[in-house]
Amino acid sequence: MFLFNRRIPSYAILIPINRYWWQAIKTTIQPILFQLFVFGQFSGQHFEMAKEPARVLVTGAAGQIGYALVPMIARGIMLGPDQPVILHMLDIPPAAEALNGVKMELIDAAFPLLKGIVATTDPVEACSGVNIAVMVGGFPRKEGMERKDVMSKNVSIYKSQASALEQHAAPNCKVLVVANPANTNALILKEFAPSIPEKNITCLTRLDHNRALGQISERLQVPVSDVKNVIIWGNHSSSQYPDVYHASVVTGAGEKAVRQLVADDAWLDGEFITTVQQRGAAIIKARKLSSALSAASSACDHIRDWVLGTPKGTWVSMGVYSDGSYDVPPGIIYSYPVTCENGSWSIVQGLPINEFSRKKLDATANELVEEKALAYSCLI
Repeated sequence: MFLFNRRIPSYAILIPINRYWWQAIKTTIQPILFQLFVFGQFSGQHFEMAKEPARVLVTGAAGQIGYALVPMIARGIMLGPDQPVILHMLDIPPAAEALNGVKMELIDAAFPLLKGIVATTDPVEACSGVNIAVMVGGFPRKEGMERKDVMSKNVSIYKSQASALEQHAAPNCKVLVVANPANTNALILKEFAPSIPEKNITCLTRLDHNRALGQISERLQVPVSDVKNVIIWGNHSSSQYPDVYHASVVTGAGEKAVRQLVADDAWLDGEFITTVQQRGAAIIKARKLSSALSAASSACDHIRDWVLGTPKGTWVSMGVYSDGSYDVPPGIIYSYPVTCENGSWSIVQGLPINEFSRKKLDATANELVEEKALAYSCLI
């Protein structure tokens, strides 16, 4: 004879009983079975092993963007509400005290998903075993500095950090470069970390992508979540091309083209583009500091979609290693429309490119080719 309830989940245990010891077991085993039954009926879940923590590196962690970013990661905004994390935070020695302050605040916030913190000025310690690296630290351009001076400083930084990641990061580590010049910094990192697959090194243009979504949302007075498939082509600079020729808005009557709804090509081909291109400068003028909150949020969006996947029928913008798609020169980090699935991105192919867009794609590609040449001259 078996005590068996067909509605008990599959992990319930079958218990053989007979009339001699039924009385003994019903007061001990039955409550356990009842709890399993209730758990299965009302949670709709089975017992699962807890996930291993993901190790996430943030460089420049004591800076503005880092300070905004690390609590988002610890709260699950980047990798999901069920993914524990161990934060690795790196900054330069002069920022060591501030970095320790960030660590103290993370401890005080008592984030349930945060399973450990490494706060260090040692790149080797920071990079050891990391699964995801968000490279926020870089050398900003200062008044009176020539472009090559800034490039030289950042080439040196990213060459050094590439070496640390190459030797100490976990296999298949995913890298996102945020610090400007983001595309070329990512290219330098790729060159000096050859064992990291080229598809695992990206740069942030999701901030520009989100800015474009926001501008269309404001213009049409619709929720930003209803706007999809804008594209940022090229460089994370003022030469970037925010493209809405393929963008759409979800309406009560189905999806409609952005250009149809805006019905103002002059605005879309003029003010809209320049607003997105110059948004960073506008924020600096308004708050006397560069974008931090929006950059941190966009970095989370970039990694989350890369790891967990993009919704069906939706693409996002990522700076990735060019394979020549859309007649863009190979060998540069260029922002494309991509979809993500199973932890990998793919460039969206086959989109028609008109003459207006072609000129914009070529102009931003030419700037990246020039940046690459300048960066490589700093290595000599």
